[in-house]
Amino acid sequence: MNKILIANRGEIAVRIIRACKEMNIKTVAVYSEADKDSMHTRLADEAICIGPANSSKSYLNYKNIIEAAYITGSDSIHPGFGFLSENSQFAKICEESNIKFIGPSYDVIKLMGNKSNAKEMMEKAGVPVVPGSKGSVRSINEAKKIAKEIGYPVMIKAAAGGGGKGIRIVNNEDEMENCYNIVKQEALISFKDDEIYIEKFIQNPRHVEIQILADEHGNVIHLGERDCTVQRKNQKIIEETPSTAIDDKLREKMGEAAIKAAKKVGYTSCGTIEFLVDKNKNFYFMEMNTRIQVEHGITEERTGIDIVKEQIRIAAGEKLKIKQKDVEFRGHSIECRINAENPEKKFRPCPGKITGLILPGGNGIRVDTFVYEGYTIPANYDSMIAKIIATGKTRNEAISKMKRALEETVIEGVDTNIDFLFKIIRNSNFLRGKYDTSFIEKEIL
Repeated sequence: MNKILIANRGEIAVRIIRACKEMNIKTVAVYSEADKDSMHTRLADEAICIGPANSSKSYLNYKNIIEAAYITGSDSIHPGFGFLSENSQFAKICEESNIKFIGPSYDVIKLMGNKSNAKEMMEKAGVPVVPGSKGSVRSINEAKKIAKEIGYPVMIKAAAGGGGKGIRIVNNEDEMENCYNIVKQEALISFKDDEIYIEKFIQNPRHVEIQILADEHGNVIHLGERDCTVQRKNQKIIEETPSTAIDDKLREKMGEAAIKAAKKVGYTSCGTIEFLVDKNKNFYFMEMNTRIQVEHGITEERTGIDIVKEQIRIAAGEKLKIKQKDVEFRGHSIECRINAENPEKKFRPCPGKITGLILPGGNGIRVDTFVYEGYTIPANYDSMIAKIIATGKTRNEAISKMKRALEETVIEGVDTNIDFLFKIIRNSNFLRGKYDTSFIEKEIL
């Protein structure tokens, strides 16, 4: 690969550019009119505007992105996460345009992007799945029948869902019809697809995911787990590795299941298999993310493996040089997502100009960001502006480093969730590693 166009923005665009620079690969940044002053436009070798602020006319505009690749002579496209990263049609268009899509094949993206189909495939692969509907649910009567069979509470989910959207918990039959209609409407608006499915609601689970790497030659390895249980409104805000919820025996089983899942669908590139772990240490397949994750950095810090570089090498047709036995896990890593938002006002986004900025540093601290003093955060996109990663020999050491890093961080001009994150990492149950997906609602809010 000689030149990679990054079809994304923000910190992930910066992250990819930095990896490419270290690999001596030229980069092209695309940007909307709202992002003309964003850091990724300054760091890339070239930058080209692809449309107005509205993401549907810029970062989601297939035509403009492909044209930008042609104009700049880019031979490949890295989609990052979000936007078009899990859009099978875009991956197909890249292939048809003779541009390498840095990710899995479009047919695999399509297969795993439909959550009900993915669940079916995992059942065939022998991976544990949450009890629920066999494929999509076509009517309210069918939904009620399935819910009665598996027992309330249940979850109604958008088949094409992601990012915590298109999900409702239904506690009893009286709530079913309203929730059913809401999810179908949300799915149609968010994903242009109102297909839904139903699963048994696993109460008070841990959300644990396994990072995998798979090349085009049939080699698949995993890079351990990440615990993403600390969430608000189904959105992750703190992640850590290793998880305090699983032991070595369960860790091995989940790693093996993730590899089995990837091999079953012929997966290539980096990807993540997400599981729910219940109070009895049973684990269930939830979904597969066919892209790089926001939280990939904690895995990199713990293993020393650059996941973005591996993605690029795999896309170039190279064999994985790392075997499972070569993967070494060291210490403990925690990530806090810094969002420009006001937690006291229902996490309302807070775009605006950053008038003062001090970012943390020192031993064991990594910061991935795209903002700088004087930068104006646009109102058009996700509110995440930085990720702070703390790594120590032990979990306690990593938490101590994170506390120090958050104390050092100064962001003036906009509201942020830093105080909210402080509250979490000082919580006694968090310190003990005793939390589940209801933790934020029960202990923090």
